[in-house]
Amino acid sequence: MKGKLIIVSAPSGSGKSTIVQWLMQEHPELQLYFSISCTSRAPRGTERDGVEYFFLTPEQFRAKIENDEFLEYEEVYDNRFYGTLKQQVERQRDAGQNVVFDVDVKGGVNIKKYYGSEAMSLFIQPPSVDELRRRLEGRGTDSAEAIEQRLAKAAYELTFAPQFDHVVINDDLETAKQETLTLIETFLNA
Repeated sequence: MKGKLIIVSAPSGSGKSTIVQWLMQEHPELQLYFSISCTSRAPRGTERDGVEYFFLTPEQFRAKIENDEFLEYEEVYDNRFYGTLKQQVERQRDAGQNVVFDVDVKGGVNIKKYYGSEAMSLFIQPPSVDELRRRLEGRGTDSAEAIEQRLAKAAYELTFAPQFDHVVINDDLETAKQETLTLIETFLNA
């Protein structure tokens, strides 16, 4: 039996990666397997190639686009691409794995369109743009200019929320984790 697909998208700093990591570490019964995306950005902190992302040069990324190897991809910023390889997703599904996508908003919409009812899409929404600013600044991983770019992009990305199956407002992380868990359990058991 093919695995199911769970798409988790959000503006940067909304908590999607924290929630996905918690689900995968604390709920092995869900048999969730991470879809590792490709990116042309440099690794952050302790990120490793093939673990958090497959790190490609912009040229390598463009070659894969030309070869139609992506399920979805986006040039999020100039020369900064993110994308999901079709072959990897299908290999995981064929192995019966429930694949989790931690992707940007446009990527989430594209994957949902491609797979339809075989996928459930979740939008993790910050309680406010001010809270999002506080979270991004608290990370300490981005310059002030990068934070301003992310906040401008977040305002745009929030308009995509209605295109997702479910919206989880992350004003309290523990509540958002439990709400996400319940939605995923319901989907997997349907």
